[in-house]
Amino acid sequence: LTDAEAAAFVQEALETFRWHREANVDASLYHRLHAAHRLIADVVCFKGPHINHLTPRTLDIDAVQAQMPARGIAPKETIEGPPRRQCPILLRQTSFKALEEPILFQGEVQGSHTARFGEIEQRGIALTPAGRQRYDELLQEVRQRSKAAGSDYATVLAEVFQALPDNWDELRRQGLAWFRYRAAPGSQAASDSRDPEALIAAGQLLADPITYEDFLPVSAAGIFQSNLGAGSQQEYQSGGNRAAFEAALGAPVLDEMALYERQQQQSLDAALAALGRPA
Repeated sequence: LTDAEAAAFVQEALETFRWHREANVDASLYHRLHAAHRLIADVVCFKGPHINHLTPRTLDIDAVQAQMPARGIAPKETIEGPPRRQCPILLRQTSFKALEEPILFQGEVQGSHTARFGEIEQRGIALTPAGRQRYDELLQEVRQRSKAAGSDYATVLAEVFQALPDNWDELRRQGLAWFRYRAAPGSQAASDSRDPEALIAAGQLLADPITYEDFLPVSAAGIFQSNLGAGSQQEYQSGGNRAAFEAALGAPVLDEMALYERQQQQSLDAALAALGRPA
């Protein structure tokens, strides 16, 4: 695109997704749809698509969660995902409650609608299949223990996840997380070893966490539920149908684990070559 075309494109995109406060329906129909499901009312009752939420990334989601009330913003009650750790894993998410915005129904009737909210995320290291299995097992234990009368979910979450190593070396040695390797600056391997652990111990190879770039369905469900007025916490079980989705999409879905594994292996190969230890 030329500069002029790019500017026009951005302007038209903003127009396409802007919020329209004028409803396409009267107040009676809106309330009937809203009673069935808030998202139905959100989709049906307003002109054109609008942005539901944006997701800024933060390095300290606990600080954001604590500061929102002080700034007059109502956050959801809990942060979704794993507990706070020295070595963050996967994805932690929170949000502020959907804004109550004035709207005008057909017939010039004033009203309000809640739809647009702000989601906030903090990303940690991507876990390997073994790491994800351990994560899922611990999360299931948290759910079971937190059902007990008087159990505080955050406390139980922190206690249970102590079983997952909270330092980079152990996560790497146990094969629980993905890392990107690089040769230490100015380093040359002193032996013929291609063993990453031996080279790391010798200070010749460095391992950096690979950031998790996908999302956790359970956490996403919790975010949306907090903005749908649900009265009770639901149990979220895996019920996807990948084959049906791929048929509708017309293309295979990439395997996230294969992508992370490829990043790790390619980085290791490049680092070993830089150290004079090519395959």
